[in-house]
Amino acid sequence: MAESFLFSVAQGVLGKIASPAFKEAVAIYSIKDQIHELENTLAAITAVLLDAEEQQAKNRSLQLWLGRLRDVLYDAEDVLDELECETLRKRVISRYGGVKEKVHRFFSLSNPVILRAKISHKIKEIRETLSKIFIDKNQFGLNLRSVDSGMGHSRSREMTHSFINKLDIVGRDVDKQKIIEILMRPDHKNLSVVPIVGIGGMGKTALAKSICNDDGVKAQFELLLWACVPEDFDLEKTIERIIKDANSQSLSNLDIQPLQTILRNTIKDKKFLLVLDDVWSNDRSRWEELKSLLSEGAHGSKIIVTTRSSEVASMMGTHPMHNLKGLSHEDSMTLFKKWAFDQKEKQLCPDLLDIGNDIVKKCQGVPLLVKTMGSLLYTKDEEWYWAHIRDSEIWKLVEQKKDVLPVLKLSYDHLPFHLKRCFATFSLFPRGEVFRSNVLIMLWMSLGLISSSTKKLESEDVGVDYIKALWKRSLIQEVEESGSFLNFEMHDLVHSLAMIVAQDDCYVVGLDTVEISERVRYISFSTDSLEGISNFDGVPPFLRKPTSKRLHAITFQFNLDDGVITREFVGTCISKCTHLRYLELEFGSFEELPSSICNLKQLRLLFLGNNKRLKKLPDSICELQSLLYLYLNECSELGDLPKKMKRLVSLRRLSITTKQMSLQESGIQYLENLEFLGFRNCQNLRVLFESACRLTCLRELTISNCAGPISLPFVELISLESLLIINCKLKLTQDNKSKFPSNLRMLSISKFEQVMELLQCINETAYALEVIRLIRCSNLSSIPQEIQSLTALKELCIEYCGELSERCQPTIGKDGPNIAHIPQIELDLERVQWMED
Repeated sequence: MAESFLFSVAQGVLGKIASPAFKEAVAIYSIKDQIHELENTLAAITAVLLDAEEQQAKNRSLQLWLGRLRDVLYDAEDVLDELECETLRKRVISRYGGVKEKVHRFFSLSNPVILRAKISHKIKEIRETLSKIFIDKNQFGLNLRSVDSGMGHSRSREMTHSFINKLDIVGRDVDKQKIIEILMRPDHKNLSVVPIVGIGGMGKTALAKSICNDDGVKAQFELLLWACVPEDFDLEKTIERIIKDANSQSLSNLDIQPLQTILRNTIKDKKFLLVLDDVWSNDRSRWEELKSLLSEGAHGSKIIVTTRSSEVASMMGTHPMHNLKGLSHEDSMTLFKKWAFDQKEKQLCPDLLDIGNDIVKKCQGVPLLVKTMGSLLYTKDEEWYWAHIRDSEIWKLVEQKKDVLPVLKLSYDHLPFHLKRCFATFSLFPRGEVFRSNVLIMLWMSLGLISSSTKKLESEDVGVDYIKALWKRSLIQEVEESGSFLNFEMHDLVHSLAMIVAQDDCYVVGLDTVEISERVRYISFSTDSLEGISNFDGVPPFLRKPTSKRLHAITFQFNLDDGVITREFVGTCISKCTHLRYLELEFGSFEELPSSICNLKQLRLLFLGNNKRLKKLPDSICELQSLLYLYLNECSELGDLPKKMKRLVSLRRLSITTKQMSLQESGIQYLENLEFLGFRNCQNLRVLFESACRLTCLRELTISNCAGPISLPFVELISLESLLIINCKLKLTQDNKSKFPSNLRMLSISKFEQVMELLQCINETAYALEVIRLIRCSNLSSIPQEIQSLTALKELCIEYCGELSERCQPTIGKDGPNIAHIPQIELDLERVQWMED
């Protein structure tokens, strides 16, 4: 399984060689012949790679051959990326000039002659290694395979389910009613626990969610709480997750004592229903400690526990465990047809139904398998393909070992190749994570896993399509929209699959990890504190080893305690991990970022947020020409930004907290590829920039908790689509009022005194406006009559703006006529008008 996405790595390298940007680099450094030979050899190997991957499980020598190929492919990625970076750097130097003396540059590796020799040597080494690998392949008798061979014909169609999916629960009405009866029943215990037990994929979590969404249950309990329990039943993390669900706030920087106090205060004298989802550990002491805290709730509070272990159920339960059994064949077929066939088709193909019936029998009533198999077959309409899935050897493992992972792996095996590496990165995140699409897409973009085949689509939009494709194959679930983002979850069995397929690429480490394999490219830290770690000198031991040189990503699963990311930690990352593309350094304890950061030429994402002691960025950070994302949010002590930020020519997203008054000299107004710009807690900020501005690609602007008044050059922001203003004051002149962005689609205003003034000026220019959100603007007494001219307006949300909600009630409110044309109206989080536009 570990090499199962090697074909996609090879395709990625070939795709890079064929790209226009790389061809430009090849022409500049006169290495066309070397690259052409490399391309031909790699193409010949790739032609038999699919067959090799399929046969590797039965041939140890073939596994070793694939391992050698994997290493050289990653080396090739590094060299080709390095060449592209140097080409981009050369372009910036020709436009803005260099930053070093010419004599020094002549003798450095930046000198074109020296660089060409260095790159040529590296490519020669890779070519020679690939040639040996190509010759060695002959011993395995591999066959040529096309990309589509064995995959079946795919139907090009959209699934008919709503993308924002409701729970796909079939055949659980009896189970649901039995548990609800227990919850409603008066109980002499102050806190009673109902365990739901079943094997993985049986639908325990889905059943618990269905129960929590029942109107009768909602009426019975004052608080409904949910927490996915860490595998080791870590008490601190469990409490934190309960609090986060109750108050929507993350408190990861607090110790256990204040967390316990907050939990007690949250539930004190309140009748609550708490779901502890997916409990693995039978550590009685931790359970007793948590139960003692939860006893602060009102009499009649209840807990639902979902677990695979009857031992855990016996330890925690005060009621007999509810064993969740498999679905009936009839219910399984209902669920299968929902996912395997287009619901618009009135007549389903009888032959496919017959084969599907056999497949459903093999699923043994496990809903996750039924849904996954349906998703896998949805875009395929050949009988032979369905029969191939039905007759696969993997079903024997399900029968013999009750192991559903091999069946789930079928879904992974049949993913498009570009999605396989993306799927593997889920292993870097903790089990039970609620994923946000923007975080995942930034990771994929940074690692070069997203490529747009058309100029009409932004790479971020392609990333959203990737996520939708994974959902259609049931590899992610519980997909919901949150503003412009998608939130979703992953079943823990599917997460286990990600861990398996990524085991050579991705690795979860701790602060005390001594060694990692030289094949690991992406790491995530599971440890968030120094508790229990002795002799920590500021650097995890494995980072000092040569194997760290190959790392492409360093990330963290949790927010960190102060003192974890030290100056030594940062310095070691920069000096040792020279091929990094993705680097998280949030919650650090360093005051300055080392000037050697410029050596990470391939870096595409740098998280520096929440560094409360960071005072200065080095000028050399402006030499990161490949940087796409830079986050400086909540760096409350950060002084002046570097003055040559215009050299960050690839930057797409920039988030800033600074003590500066004016950003004019920083040069951010010249970042022509910038799409998102955010300012938060910039208390001294008065001027963003004056005179010329080239932010022609800026689509989103957020200004939050900045005292102001801040001058905004609206006239220059010709592509602005989204504007968020939170608790700020703007300098609204007659000039910028009359030149409000005409392409604006979404305006969100919160705690903003000048709200009426701003609303009046958008009436004249913002004809494209589709969404207006007004939040806690207490001084807004009415909606301007001119809002009627905004004919494109589709949605108006008003939250806690005094009496304004009453004035905007349809038909009866005084401002009702002014907003009657808006299809969707939400007042104080309640939908009052929701019609098709």
